[in-house]
Amino acid sequence: MNIRCFQRNFSSALPPLVPIQLPSPRETHFWYILPDEVKSVALLNRYSELLSPCERENVNRMSGDQLKKRALLARALVRTTIARYQTNCEINPRSLKFKKNIYGKPEVEWHKDDNFSPPPLHFNISHTSSMIACGVTINAPIGIDVEEKQRKLKNDIIAFAQRYFSPYEIKLLTSISDPEVRRQEFIKLWTLKEAYVKALGKGFSAMPFKTFTIQFRTSTLRRFHLPGNSVSEASEVIVEASNDPGNLTNNCLFALLEVAGSHYAAICVENDEIVRGEANTPMKLTVQKTIPFVEDVCVSGTDAVLPLRGKIEQ
Repeated sequence: MNIRCFQRNFSSALPPLVPIQLPSPRETHFWYILPDEVKSVALLNRYSELLSPCERENVNRMSGDQLKKRALLARALVRTTIARYQTNCEINPRSLKFKKNIYGKPEVEWHKDDNFSPPPLHFNISHTSSMIACGVTINAPIGIDVEEKQRKLKNDIIAFAQRYFSPYEIKLLTSISDPEVRRQEFIKLWTLKEAYVKALGKGFSAMPFKTFTIQFRTSTLRRFHLPGNSVSEASEVIVEASNDPGNLTNNCLFALLEVAGSHYAAICVENDEIVRGEANTPMKLTVQKTIPFVEDVCVSGTDAVLPLRGKIEQ
């Protein structure tokens, strides 16, 4: 696949994106695409047309068709997802511009004028070789991470955890005798920690995983609201400092999901209502499986999205 050679006459044939209302307060929209399901070269050509010249150049510098394809899909997913949230005018996904904070987290750089009021939108993206995801909120920073359930670890899990995890987390993993269960719990912890540092806008390099601990606290007040009005108890995800409490925040809502039967997805959203003592209301979550310009399928409340931990309303 040579993106540089993609034809340039597809953009005129693009169908319009279906407009989506902005998420409500404390609502998260989670969009994902499975790269293996995108097989049309013509469609990839169309996605390429949405990229900026710099983005297209970065994609083309990658070695291997699959890497190029995933990079292209990641950028196309971000652009088409954000463009759906039209306010007082239509947004062309190709016209969007981005900037990065000091730690490298991307943000939308809105063009402000008298005829357009930019939405208070936050987004974050994560991808593996087999899934690309984008989370969207308003007025609240978000971090997401997706990992394959069958992710293989080259090193011994405990030895690996000792390099990156807190003493509490190491003890938790050591207490699990079944190797497969231990591996799964390691991946879940890693996914939650990754989502947390991304929500804070810092990332792993600026906030090493050893500096905080992910814990699970069970309470009858912490529940999943599932389809058919059924309710299941679940453990709340909380964060504790390992050394410097001033370097982190615990006013966050978490969700840990199994998605498409093959991935774990973690979502972390900063939540000011925890500070005001209203922490028991669950995160409202809408999950969409998409192939931009082809199909969008809401999979919330189906077997494709299984809540594992956190406070979630679907």
